Amino acid sequence: MKPLVIITEHLDQVCADWLAERAEVVWCKHEDGAKLDELLPRAEALVVRTYTQVNAALLAKAPKLKVVGRAGVGLDNVDLGACEDRCVKVVYTPDANTQAVVEYVTALLLDAFRPREAMPSPCDEKTFHAMRKTLVGTQLDQLTLGILGFGRIGKRIGQVAIAIGMKVIAHDLLPEAELRKLVDYPFEFVPRDELFERADVLTIHVDGRAANRNLIDGSALSQLNSGCLLINTSRGFVIDAPALKRWATHAADKGGRAVLDVHEPEPPPADYCLWGVPNVRLLPHLASRTGPAMENMSWVVRDVAAVLAGDEPRYPAI
Repeated sequence: MKPLVIITEHLDQVCADWLAERAEVVWCKHEDGAKLDELLPRAEALVVRTYTQVNAALLAKAPKLKVVGRAGVGLDNVDLGACEDRCVKVVYTPDANTQAVVEYVTALLLDAFRPREAMPSPCDEKTFHAMRKTLVGTQLDQLTLGILGFGRIGKRIGQVAIAIGMKVIAHDLLPEAELRKLVDYPFEFVPRDELFERADVLTIHVDGRAANRNLIDGSALSQLNSGCLLINTSRGFVIDAPALKRWATHAADKGGRAVLDVHEPEPPPADYCLWGVPNVRLLPHLASRTGPAMENMSWVVRDVAAVLAGDEPRYPAI
């Protein structure tokens, strides 16, 4: 009999069909607890994305489980320790969405500093010239980009920013010497406090470790340039939302603003304190939503199949 693989969230159909040639594939939404509980005792593999919580309680219901495939980059929703204790391999797609996120952050920069508005149809002479007078942007080559988290995405964003003409400063937990081995363009490695103070734009690309919860709190925000643009496409819990609201309110008249693509929780609840804050733009977790990126993430099934066949996966998390 073919091994049973449960897919709990969206997966590219081409990739799912490829896996179905090698295993018994059953789709079961992670919200359907009763059906999932019925399937887990037979499951040898689980393919998840963002919202399925793979923890000790779930693993206890899946005694035959050999591998969890996370179709994506972050592993925040997978308890790696619990999987290791149960000898369950975890595989993922660490570089699948780098290009998509980099393009998205670049687009957010242009949205913020190069305003573009279509002319009304028709457009009279007065309106035409009024728009040309008011829609005046800032050139990116006049700005300093601060990158907090200099991993795959952070490094690539820095490369794009340098090509555009921006000054790049960065901070990461890894030592400067190690980072410079992987980067062939000029950047300045600075302490975190200095990053916050000097950045005209601060873009966040940190991982999901517990220490990063509320990393951008009131103290960190107080160090920001009051005219800074803060962009978060990493994890929602990195931002202390009430503290950001206070900062945004204070910084509004100085040009300070924020763009958040990720939230804690998702979707944000009705009482989310950042709803309606004029200089905080809230987006529905779109950074990795391109066709190629989603397909790349879905090809985690190759490593899932490799583990089931007794082979070594290409991208093991543990």
